[in-house]
Amino acid sequence: MNRFFNMDNKFFVFMGRVADLLLLNFLCILCCIPIVTAGASITALYYVTLKMARDEESYIARSFFRSFKQNFKQATIINIIMLLTAAVLFIDLRIARAGSGAMYKGLFSLFIAFALIYAMILLYIYPILSKFFNSVKNTFVNAFLMSVRHLPLTLLMLVISASPLLLMWLFAYMSYAQFTSILIMLFILMGFSTLAYWKSKGV
Repeated sequence: MNRFFNMDNKFFVFMGRVADLLLLNFLCILCCIPIVTAGASITALYYVTLKMARDEESYIARSFFRSFKQNFKQATIINIIMLLTAAVLFIDLRIARAGSGAMYKGLFSLFIAFALIYAMILLYIYPILSKFFNSVKNTFVNAFLMSVRHLPLTLLMLVISASPLLLMWLFAYMSYAQFTSILIMLFILMGFSTLAYWKSKGV
């Protein structure tokens, strides 16, 4: 019985980690609400999860806002670039898909390739920014080079990142509305922080 109530018990350690992820997820979503601050919020998210993955941090909110403030300028610039790029890619893909003929098919394949490169950079750019001091240009370059250098890990992280959407689509396709609702609720509660933590463990 005494062992069960020991704070070093695996159950309490696990529940403590869950509580940390819930708090971190709330802070991330809250600071993402003004879209322009989303970059700084995601950077702060990875700053904390990278430390959590190495058992280096216990003050979640303090660390989050420290990184948020420290990286705000660069993260905001990067966020604007990534949002504008995503918008352009989305429009290009819509146009290429709507067209007919070999030229449009070729363009669609080309834009898909660009979208894949975009996703690969997106996986790394905010974690890199949270950990290293560098220029915006070099942060983009390093994100691309790291994504290519660690391609198997990059592909695994892409699958992990897409897994909630794939599960939601699967449950919706199978008409499991209750499971879909539960999954959406869990993702809102701790989805972003949990995914970031899993990916941080693999870095």
